[in-house]
Amino acid sequence: MPAAAVLAAFILFTSQMTLAIEVKRVHKRFGGLHALGAVDLEIGTGEFFALLGPNGAGKTTLINIIAGLMRASSGSVRVMGYDVVADYREARRMLGVVPQELVFDPFFTVRETLAIQSGYYGLRNNAAWIDEIIHHLDLADKADANMRTLSGGMKRRVLVAQALVHKPPVIVLDEPTAGVDVELREALWRFIKQLNRNGHTIVLTTHYLDEAEALCNRVAMLKQGRIVALDSIRNLINSIPGCSIRLRLSPDILPAALQSLMSSREEGYYILAIKEYSQLENVMAALRVAQAQVLEMQVLQPDLEEVFVKIMGNTRSQESASA
Repeated sequence: MPAAAVLAAFILFTSQMTLAIEVKRVHKRFGGLHALGAVDLEIGTGEFFALLGPNGAGKTTLINIIAGLMRASSGSVRVMGYDVVADYREARRMLGVVPQELVFDPFFTVRETLAIQSGYYGLRNNAAWIDEIIHHLDLADKADANMRTLSGGMKRRVLVAQALVHKPPVIVLDEPTAGVDVELREALWRFIKQLNRNGHTIVLTTHYLDEAEALCNRVAMLKQGRIVALDSIRNLINSIPGCSIRLRLSPDILPAALQSLMSSREEGYYILAIKEYSQLENVMAALRVAQAQVLEMQVLQPDLEEVFVKIMGNTRSQESASA
């Protein structure tokens, strides 16, 4: 049986017994700064999960605690059932992390870097898997190049490869496509989606909300160290009623009857927000009465970005009201 099939069977078996990541009442303080406050999170084995939030929300702090790079002030974290403090060796073997920062050793080639990373996990005969990773991440042309000669995008590919070199069942990607070109982004996601299909759990942090919406099943949103939303992406999007209408008119004047619906104005376009689809007929009737010619009309469904902006705005309003 191929190694990938064996790993997938192992992950499927363990998924019936344990969670991929379990975070219980985690707090993290840096002096007077309360970076994480009572974070509870469960991520099932085989999920493609997004961890979202604005800069400074605590995403990287939480990832560092999960990875065992930082200790929580209180609370507990388990990876595939292993406590990241008490069972740190086993927990780290279960996890591969792609860090946000470009960290590399300038004195080795790409292939040497991956061989050394394998050695950290006691893997001596890992050449076949290293070759497969190099192929899928389009690093074949740079396999024998020194790390310091690589572009930023190529170095980020090597970071992804390092996280995968010991075949961890749980993979955490912290802003993996920041500063990389479109071609790499597409190649990376093809490979990561294949890993997820094979049973790997993927945890993604990104500022590209369209990526999270396209790839992930569930999402947690962090704001000032606390989880303010946790649900499936579909449920979160469905929580926003109605839709938006993007109109280009001739003459370029929005009828007075529709002014109250306008949410924004783009160059040459009016964006109207309606709460129910039945309002579409009222919009069209108002345009006919005003004898406005519709040059272009587009119905825009709510997306994850709209949900994100709404939730972050709501929490900000609640904080202001309670101050």
